Amino acid sequence: MTTDTTDPTDKTAPTDKADPTDTTGTPDTPDPTDTSASRTTRPAWWVRNSRALLTLAFPLILTNFAYVALTTVDIVMLGRLGAVEIAAAGLAIALFNQLRTTGTGLVTGVGNLVAEARVRDDTERVGALLFAGFFWSTVCGVVFCVALLLAGPLLILLGQDPAVVDRAGEFLMVLAPGMLPCLWFQNLRHFTTGLKRPGPLLAITLVSVGVTIGLNHALIHGEFGLPAFGFVGVAIATVTVFLLSFLAFVAVVLRDGTLRPYLTSPHARRWNGDAVRSVWRLGLPVSGTYASEAGFFSVLTLVIGSLGVEALAAQTVLNQIVYIVFMISAGLSHAASILISEAGGRDDYREARRTGLLGIAWGVIATLLVAVVYLLAPDAIVSLFLPAEHAGNGDIVALTVTGLLIAALMQVFDATQNIGNGILRGIGDTAGPFRMSLVGYWLIGLPAGCLLGIAADWGVQGVWAGQTIGLAATAVILLAAFLRAVDRLHRETTGAPVPEPEKS
Repeated sequence: MTTDTTDPTDKTAPTDKADPTDTTGTPDTPDPTDTSASRTTRPAWWVRNSRALLTLAFPLILTNFAYVALTTVDIVMLGRLGAVEIAAAGLAIALFNQLRTTGTGLVTGVGNLVAEARVRDDTERVGALLFAGFFWSTVCGVVFCVALLLAGPLLILLGQDPAVVDRAGEFLMVLAPGMLPCLWFQNLRHFTTGLKRPGPLLAITLVSVGVTIGLNHALIHGEFGLPAFGFVGVAIATVTVFLLSFLAFVAVVLRDGTLRPYLTSPHARRWNGDAVRSVWRLGLPVSGTYASEAGFFSVLTLVIGSLGVEALAAQTVLNQIVYIVFMISAGLSHAASILISEAGGRDDYREARRTGLLGIAWGVIATLLVAVVYLLAPDAIVSLFLPAEHAGNGDIVALTVTGLLIAALMQVFDATQNIGNGILRGIGDTAGPFRMSLVGYWLIGLPAGCLLGIAADWGVQGVWAGQTIGLAATAVILLAAFLRAVDRLHRETTGAPVPEPEKS
């Protein structure tokens, strides 16, 4: 964490103030030195704080679901066009998401920094952080747009089918400029989450889903007097929705009496070197971690692409199904991170420890429930994306069903490692998760995927199994690191050992 006044480990930080903007109903955390608080039973703590965590996480999860529905609609419609189209668009979307995730990581820390500034009632810094987030999202948007436009020759060198690459290039030519409004939207999202007012996100994203469905249909097939653009129409619709979503978010913020002063503040339009550096210092390792994770999936997608068009099409569908469920852990990760940042601002690392474990527990529970659905009805789930009756889809459906059974286990580890990143970020450790991701993803997961998929000739199923091994290793490393770090911080702030958990 940075050494400026927003550092939650600063022992001179003032105590928490009542926040009139807190609409989540999050209860005040009891002082661990208070004897009345120490008598609180463990089940009571879990019930009370589960309510606080889920109250903050729920709108984020719903917003995530609505957001991922945008790309889900794209994949479903592309699945009706043919194997080459879904493979090409899937490759293009994978590259776009790789860079989008990296840029989002750079501004993710805005939420944590804003939460800490809010606890200290530092409104000037909140406005400065909003400007800093827009600055870095714009820089990333421009650089990544150029990178996407130049990606074609590299894909050929990496063994992708030339016909697929040509079609992917057409798709990216339209999709790439959408990176800017997409990242601007993400900056506003993390900013409002840090202020504990993420509500507008859900309504905006739900409307975006409806607009995406209508635009996709009109632009693919040519409706309402519009020309038929085919599969490129999906890219046009996606960019249009990114832009409209951002503009709608700005409009909603301007109508919100609590949020509007921050957006219209002079500090939100003025360069503040300290805020810009703070977002960079906190966000760069987060961006590296996100890039490492997304890169891990992208490289494995390229490995699968070398196995043929059908394998790449199956990977595209499976990635989208898993991505939907991943949104649950993403919401829990952000919510737990914000609550831990607030606990750190109070030097209450006992509370931070328990909140981190609570977030992990809810992530595991949620993904296990979804895994049951995968195991009971894999064919029905896959058929939503790939109708088997379409010519050439039978083999793709069979591959994807097999992958879905592997994903039932994989997503539990994926959720744990994702929340592990968030809870470590909450205590100010963003560099650690980046280093750990390099070990788990690249030194364990990628070699395992290549060995099982290519060397052992298990094909796409072997790559998926290796991916699961990498995510499991990363989850274990991150959770162990969080427990060590938060216990050390507790000892430093209290001079006492970490209390044993209460007996049920």
